[in-house]
Amino acid sequence: MNKQSGTTTDKAPQKITRNVSVAVIGAGTAGQNSFRQASKIKDDVVIINEGFWTTTCVAVGCMPSKLLIAAADRAHDANHSGDFGVHATVKIDGKQVMQRVRDERSHFASYIKKQVDSWPDHKKIDGRAHINEQGLIEVNDELIAAEQIIVATGSSPFIPDGWVDKLGDTMLTSDSVFELTDLPKSMAVVGAGAIGLELAQAFTRLGVEVTLLNRVKQVAGLKDNDINQKAIECLSHELTMHLGSKITDVGQKVNKDTQTAFIEYEDSAGESRQWQGDCVLVATGRRNNIKQLGVEHLGVELDDKNRPKNLSKKTGQIGDSDIYIVGDANAHIPLLHVASDEGYSAGNMVCENTEDAYIRPPATPFSIVFCSPQIVNVGMSLPEIQEDPELEFVIGSVSFDNQGRSRVMGVNCGLLHIYGCKKTDRILGASMVGPDAEYIGHILATAITNDLSIKDMLDTPFYHPTILEGLRTALRDVQDKMEIPYQSQDAQEDNF
Repeated sequence: MNKQSGTTTDKAPQKITRNVSVAVIGAGTAGQNSFRQASKIKDDVVIINEGFWTTTCVAVGCMPSKLLIAAADRAHDANHSGDFGVHATVKIDGKQVMQRVRDERSHFASYIKKQVDSWPDHKKIDGRAHINEQGLIEVNDELIAAEQIIVATGSSPFIPDGWVDKLGDTMLTSDSVFELTDLPKSMAVVGAGAIGLELAQAFTRLGVEVTLLNRVKQVAGLKDNDINQKAIECLSHELTMHLGSKITDVGQKVNKDTQTAFIEYEDSAGESRQWQGDCVLVATGRRNNIKQLGVEHLGVELDDKNRPKNLSKKTGQIGDSDIYIVGDANAHIPLLHVASDEGYSAGNMVCENTEDAYIRPPATPFSIVFCSPQIVNVGMSLPEIQEDPELEFVIGSVSFDNQGRSRVMGVNCGLLHIYGCKKTDRILGASMVGPDAEYIGHILATAITNDLSIKDMLDTPFYHPTILEGLRTALRDVQDKMEIPYQSQDAQEDNF
């Protein structure tokens, strides 16, 4: 998943300079996996990339954000240790915080760079690719004819029209925020999706005065209203959020050597308000880098959101063509593990008889937001289940507000919903905000992937006292609401 937008060159070469079996455009997670798999079978494979040769995850995504969150969590724990009778004085060194983020990011990137450096130089092309009207790849001074093309051009932050000029240097995105050399005093975060929530909370815990704005009264894209409301309640304990706000203008005020950003907006009650501060972090989502690449010259059609039509969600193949669009470029599920699987499958498809190629099965839908408490969605969403007239379902629930171990640890705010199928005794999906959600989510994803029944889940051990006992409570609630309740041995509830 890497930056790769692509535009035509001023002087397009006239003669084909190279013929290859496979050309991979983009060297992020999906592209690198595709290249590695294709190179195991074909010798004449090239990979073309503009920008960094690591991945979005390492450079501007998963890893630097988690490094920032790690520092923020240390500060938060120390600042709130007084509740446990442990009193501490915290001094946050913003320059050191941001330096560690970049240093550790470089450490992770070095492993990917080492792998890329091991690839033959003649198979790597550093430049901006464009597909011309003949379906040939123009890059630098080359014109490449490829029998099969894998597009893995990744995504970039979406920025509303005009904001770059209006906000100038006071605007940050998830691609630039980790280049800060020190922590700002104040910040507005626009967007309450995964990126916005994680960074807004992290900077708040590091002493930055943060205001989070979102156009709808929803966080993390949660589709279960009860979970969404609980998430808002839990996060509001430390985050200043203006949900349901409509931004009417943004800009900056310059006073001698200082710049101040401002946002004018209408709050959820329709009242006009203004925010002012050091910078604005625009976290309004990401868009795939495909529109300017020229994929239409390969017969690829895009919808009104630049998503490729006729896309195989298993392999990224477009119809029965020799074109594959994988990872963030296809805007299907923009998550690293999905991009990795898609790249692997496409790399196999282009090199083998398609009937014999090993295709990784689609992963159970699974997402995590690493705010605190964490937010997790697994399997089918509640609206998807409700829209299927064939499904008879129940919702098992557990609150973590008084769950034993959660209260012991002082992290007792949360709610888990498990959607169970009455006919099959299987888990359809789940949504959760709460402590240890990343682990509970993995357990539920494993159960769905391996077709485990509610009975199977309840027959497994749940150690006491753990936060994971809350999962057992929710599973019991599912079972109690089924047509044939599971008669289990009486057991002490996990709250005490």
